[in-house]
Amino acid sequence: PGDAEEQAVQCRSEHKPAAMGPSVLTQAVPSLAHSVQGAPFEAPLAPGDAEWEQHIPAELTDAKDMGTGDSWVPRDPRIVRLTGRHPLNCEPRMQDLMAAGFITPPPIHYVRNHGAVPKIMWSEHRVAIGGLVSKPMTLTMEEILQLPSVTLPVTLVCAGNRRKEENMLKKSIGFNWGPCAVSTSYWTGVRLRDLLILAGAKGPAEGGSHVCFRGPKGELPKGADGSYGTSLTWAKAMDPASDVIVAYKQNGRWLTPDHGFPIRIIIPGFIGGRMVKWLEEITVEAQESQSHYHFFDNRVLPSNVDQELANAEGWWYKPDYIINDLNINSAVASPWHDEVLMLGNAKDTYTVKGYAYAGGGRKIIRVEISLDLGVTWRLSEIRRSETPTEYGKHWCWVHWDIEVPVFDFFRSKEMLLRAWDDSMNTQPAMITWNVMGMLNNCHFRVLIHPHSDASGNMGVRFQHPAPVEVGELGSIGWREEANLMQQALEAANLMTAPGAVPVKKVVEANGNGVGKDHTSRGITMEEVGMHKTEESAWFVHEGMVYDATPFLDEHPGGADSILIVTGDDATEDFNAIHSKKAKAMLEKYYVGHLIASDTSALAAAAALATVATLIVAAETNPPTLHAKNKVSLPLIERIEVSHNTRIFRFALPTPSHRLGLPVGRHLLVYGTVGAETVARAYTPISSDEDLGHLDLLIKVYRAGQNVAFPEGGKMSQLLDNLAIGDCIQVKGPTGHFIYEGKGNYLLHSKHKGHAKHLNMLAGGTGITPMYSVIKAVLKDAADADIVLSANNSSGSNEAGGISGMSGSGGGSGTGGTISINGVMNGNKHGSAAVLSTLTERGSQLLDLEVGHRGVLRS
Repeated sequence: PGDAEEQAVQCRSEHKPAAMGPSVLTQAVPSLAHSVQGAPFEAPLAPGDAEWEQHIPAELTDAKDMGTGDSWVPRDPRIVRLTGRHPLNCEPRMQDLMAAGFITPPPIHYVRNHGAVPKIMWSEHRVAIGGLVSKPMTLTMEEILQLPSVTLPVTLVCAGNRRKEENMLKKSIGFNWGPCAVSTSYWTGVRLRDLLILAGAKGPAEGGSHVCFRGPKGELPKGADGSYGTSLTWAKAMDPASDVIVAYKQNGRWLTPDHGFPIRIIIPGFIGGRMVKWLEEITVEAQESQSHYHFFDNRVLPSNVDQELANAEGWWYKPDYIINDLNINSAVASPWHDEVLMLGNAKDTYTVKGYAYAGGGRKIIRVEISLDLGVTWRLSEIRRSETPTEYGKHWCWVHWDIEVPVFDFFRSKEMLLRAWDDSMNTQPAMITWNVMGMLNNCHFRVLIHPHSDASGNMGVRFQHPAPVEVGELGSIGWREEANLMQQALEAANLMTAPGAVPVKKVVEANGNGVGKDHTSRGITMEEVGMHKTEESAWFVHEGMVYDATPFLDEHPGGADSILIVTGDDATEDFNAIHSKKAKAMLEKYYVGHLIASDTSALAAAAALATVATLIVAAETNPPTLHAKNKVSLPLIERIEVSHNTRIFRFALPTPSHRLGLPVGRHLLVYGTVGAETVARAYTPISSDEDLGHLDLLIKVYRAGQNVAFPEGGKMSQLLDNLAIGDCIQVKGPTGHFIYEGKGNYLLHSKHKGHAKHLNMLAGGTGITPMYSVIKAVLKDAADADIVLSANNSSGSNEAGGISGMSGSGGGSGTGGTISINGVMNGNKHGSAAVLSTLTERGSQLLDLEVGHRGVLRS
């Protein structure tokens, strides 16, 4: 026996047809309740019958049940088993759940069983009513059928719905439920209050404060009598507005074995764990149920209480933490996990769909999604299929949908979902762990990833937090990926508890670069590795450890230029870029010196890196750039643009890799000149849409051409001397600025802004970060305007140095508009040549020429 089930929600899903396996049957399926368990006659069901779609009865037993106590129970092959062969705990696949509509057929209704399903005969079953009653009685099923009955639509939900998300933070004592532990049916039975009145039940004034329920004895391994039991308060049981019923039919037909045949409790708005199946006994008591399962199941304890502490301190018996009413919750059904939406074949809008429910009879009044991390929210259309009860109660889920412009997904990294009920309860943004993993109802978060198919067509892929099955493309949930990372961190002793990063031990430095205690503190690389965020940014330089946190906002290259090396040895990166003056500034931020690391921790850290690599590799179009590690890329093509300007094309690790560089940001290119490591920041002219390669547009500064710089440019000459097959190393992203589309931008990774008009000034190949923004603008008709100013007054230094504006030109692209001003001194080897080359080899977005007086036109 087990506790019951829990609430459901359904919508029609377009992205994948439901696998309605049993519906291919052409012959009638007899009633198992009648033919095997002796219930009164009910007609067999066949495809085409009026009731068929609400039942689609299972006809065959499952080979997985052979050799168990459930070998006699037919089960639908579409269910997803969550706890192995036995006992049965299952949920439907989301596409099947939603395709069924508002009412869930019993064969795919989720099931929560603690043990084998009892094989009960209708004629032998009895329900005893006793305890504090004046007329104790034992009723047969036939006698119960003679009592007045009601039929109610009720959504049942397991309190563990969405538990797998919590288990990815830290393992609870419960198994992994996905978001489909919810189903809705019409339930027919006798009101509990009518049975209690019939038996002369005594109320609180006479000691009757609780109504207890019990299933069959001897069925379960725990508890005094091996039964499943729980209870309600007297007030809840007797409240006519609460609609508690003792049910014997589901969707108009006798209950099936997994759902409690011949009779069970239904408590609308409550968790399924209070709805005892295979009901044998109802008793009125002075105290709540003393069943083992009443205390050791269906509780939400504080997050700091684990199983050991709960047992030691008796948390299971504290009444404040019992669960009764459901909390508010929602989930996205479409797009489903690993679903891909292609840009070329997409309609103008995509219909996002899902379900929402609330407990206690509260009405869902709002369901909304956000595509900008919760800054703004979009209201969905709510689809209701029930009318409120005479007391104004809403016992069922709702379905919801919203039309979203396809291009909005391509500008978003994440979709958030939340619902509201009529008491203005809503879902919390953050997940909260508890030892039973129950009532998880944080925002339902779907990540959105760039995707391309085998032909190079662009799209997006959706990733759910913790589905119970691997997606069609082989992807696991994003919380599962985070869990793998966490396990590796724990193995490396870099994280001792889920989500808890060891607190930074601060050593304040004085002007001499030594801590105030005048000692040089020894720090391992593992400790340095804990400090790699904006809140605590440490790095190593030439054996010394420095805390750059106070300098993040002041750094000329932006905080990311420091964060890219924090938690690591930055000696090579620092020396490749910075002067002696910068090295002298380090003294102010000194915290200690580096000491030897624990070899076991190093091995575990290497395992962490391997796990992270595997996770990235699982993506369809994984990013190439890594913030901490350099990646080697071979030169595969060299294009001569002019006498001193080149395009260098480098191969990414595979043809399906993307670069992983946000619009407006840079990457660091590393090379070796003699014994010296050289690093420079560049913005490529290729983008993440260009899979498999990286294109750098470079002006070469040769030695002896400029008296101010007699040695010329180290990096540009290094690149110009590369042979096909030679490698460079890259790392990133870095930079102050990210352009997010529609005039929205991000500065220093945290300051959001919006511009309707952008002015751009660039020196030399600084035209390339401008170009990346221009491309993004021109893709969107609603985007910002740009004024581009270019003037090569000297014609001898940078490829387009700026000294002023003269002349004008105006034009528009396919999206936002571009105005270009500038005088080019009669040559096409400066910014004009650069832009001309970009448009010839790039996206054909601009048509530029140099006029008869060197005026740049578009």
